[in-house]
Amino acid sequence: MRRISMIITALLVGSVGIAGITIAQTHTATMDHGSMNHDPADLGDAAHDGILAAPVREPGQGAFAAIAEIVAKLEADPNTDWSKVNIAGLRAHLRDMNVVTIDAVAVAKDVRGGVEFIVTGAADVAPSIRRMTIAHADVMSGIHGWQYVAEETDDGARITVIVPQDDLAKVKALGFFGVMALGSHHQTHHWMMASGRDPHD
Repeated sequence: MRRISMIITALLVGSVGIAGITIAQTHTATMDHGSMNHDPADLGDAAHDGILAAPVREPGQGAFAAIAEIVAKLEADPNTDWSKVNIAGLRAHLRDMNVVTIDAVAVAKDVRGGVEFIVTGAADVAPSIRRMTIAHADVMSGIHGWQYVAEETDDGARITVIVPQDDLAKVKALGFFGVMALGSHHQTHHWMMASGRDPHD
C-alpha cells in the first residue's frame, strides 16, 4: 500500500508540473499574440478617419510614393486650388523618369571640355528620353559652370555637357544617369506641376 501511495503521489506531482508548464506556455502565447493586435489608440496618428494604418511608411513604389506625398500636402493646404491640380500630368512625368532610368541606353563620347551622351530607346521610350533630356538641359545649364546642350534624335536625344577642367573626372564618373540626377530641382518641378503651375516659368 505504501508503494502504491508513493506512485500515486509522484503521478500527481508530475501532472501538476506539466499543467503549470502548459498554463505558462498558453499565457505567453496569448501575450505574444495579443502584442501583434495593436489597439488603434496605440498607433496614435496611424488611425485616421476610421482607417487603421500599418505602422510602416514605404508604400511600395516610388512614383506612387511621390504622388501620395504631394496629394497629402495639397490636402493639408486650405488654399489649394483643386481646379488647377494636375496629378495626371505629374504621373506622366514620373513615368518618363522611370522609363528613361530603366529602359534607355546611353553611350558616352569624350568631347573637348566634356562628354556627349547619345541616349536611345525603343519607339515607346524615345519620346520620354527627349522630354527628360531637353527639360533637364534647360533647367541645369549654367549651374556650377556646367553647360548643357540637348537636341532630339530619331530614337532619343543627344546631350552634351561641357564642364570646368576640374570636373571632367566627375562628369565621366556620373555618366548620363548620374548627370540626370544632379540638382535638387526635381521635387520643386513635381510640386509645381501637380499644383497647376508651369515649372518652366
